[in-house]
Amino acid sequence: MSFPKEFLWGGATAANQYEGAYLEDGKGINTSDTLTNGSHTVARRVTWKNPKTGETGSSPMMFFSGKDFIPEGVEPAILEGEYYPSHTATDFYHHYKEDIALMAEMGFKTFRLSMNWARIFPNGDDEEANPAGLKFYDEVFDECKKYNIEPLVTLSHYETPIGLTIKYGGWKSRKCIDFFEKYATTVIKHYAGKVKYYLTFNEINIMSFMPYMAGGLVDFSDQAKAQGAHNQFVASAKVVKFTHENYPDIKIGQMLAYQPTYTFTCDPADQVLALERQQQILWYSDVQTGGYYPAYKLKEYERKGIKLDDTPEDYELIKNYSADFLSFSCYGSSTVTTHEVKDDAGGNFSMGVTNPYVKTNAWGWATDPACLRLACNTLYYRYNKPVWIVENGIGWSDKLEADHTVHDDYRIEYLRQNIQSMDDAINKDGVDLMGYTMWGCIDLVSASTGEMRKRYGFVYVDRDDEGNGTLNRYRKDSFYWYKKVIETQGEDLA
Repeated sequence: MSFPKEFLWGGATAANQYEGAYLEDGKGINTSDTLTNGSHTVARRVTWKNPKTGETGSSPMMFFSGKDFIPEGVEPAILEGEYYPSHTATDFYHHYKEDIALMAEMGFKTFRLSMNWARIFPNGDDEEANPAGLKFYDEVFDECKKYNIEPLVTLSHYETPIGLTIKYGGWKSRKCIDFFEKYATTVIKHYAGKVKYYLTFNEINIMSFMPYMAGGLVDFSDQAKAQGAHNQFVASAKVVKFTHENYPDIKIGQMLAYQPTYTFTCDPADQVLALERQQQILWYSDVQTGGYYPAYKLKEYERKGIKLDDTPEDYELIKNYSADFLSFSCYGSSTVTTHEVKDDAGGNFSMGVTNPYVKTNAWGWATDPACLRLACNTLYYRYNKPVWIVENGIGWSDKLEADHTVHDDYRIEYLRQNIQSMDDAINKDGVDLMGYTMWGCIDLVSASTGEMRKRYGFVYVDRDDEGNGTLNRYRKDSFYWYKKVIETQGEDLA
């Protein structure tokens, strides 16, 4: 069976991991610009400065930090002597023509990228947009159009302007709703005719795990995270409302970090734990795509004493202007248990315990050949709206050979299994799947570890974990394999 002819094959990137040029042409600083590099065993750090005393320091960027994330009275800041991967990343800013040409050579139908909010509004609350920032993305979208590549644009991908964090505490402030609405509507107006698909917030549910990255929060309390998520829901609904009323051909989607959850045993207590873990993911899409707060989340807020700063109008907006489609990331599955086990899985955020039936890579990520079929079915039939896989891939320590080739058969095998899983979701289960954008199609910095060594792309970029390298691009074996997959509409996976 083949994929529908309108299926959007492509790849995905994020500005903070790929774009670079962090202060060029009037761009402001964002939260990711204050994140150092790290590794699988050493956490990335957020650097800070006390504006009154001049004291400087850093705090580890742990996935489940408590509310004392950074000391009281300090501000995230860039310090001399530290290495910040986002500042150059893999330099799409100066290589965009070359990179988009490589995507076109593979046959991309779509390219998912994020816009850097601080490149358009350097402080987040500026009166006027930065013309140089708008011009850069104009040039990027014109280059996409040259090759008939449809842009899929994420408006906020772990890149809150640092000014909003320092002045307002980030997304826990309702003021950010208006700032984001101004940014988003400016962008949608400016690029009307060039961009047809938008996502408002990347992996909005990461607010629960990494609120600094997801919403510029330095207060990691449950109250602040709940308020930050609510404010993003309202902002997203306002953007959907504006777009539906003014540009009905443009579609606004949600983006969810999703993974199927398995139980380690058939103990009923494990089944309940798996249910609760899924609820902690799906309540975000229940609100943003389903249009309502589920009762189980409201009960949790009641138990914890969380009271939202909200208005009746918020819930009308959420109900009437939910997302047009649900996009999601899915790299594998997680396995949970209430029982004592000897080893824990590592990986992205929390993978739970090691599942003996699936393979893992060097970073502890479970590579599950059924995960996309399961995810597509769960999400599509929960909301009956089109779904779109906008992140899926495998990080690996690729080796560049002397002849500038990269033999990444492990990536080809991973993608072969995942594309077969998508095929099953479409042709066996009837899921309305819009497209597939493989994560990190051109090598970029890892969000979780800040490494270059953990590579995802079809194209190798000569850059190392300390920022050394020529930034030259080299096609991997997977480049030619994916080209063949697109040419045959997914029929030839050999």
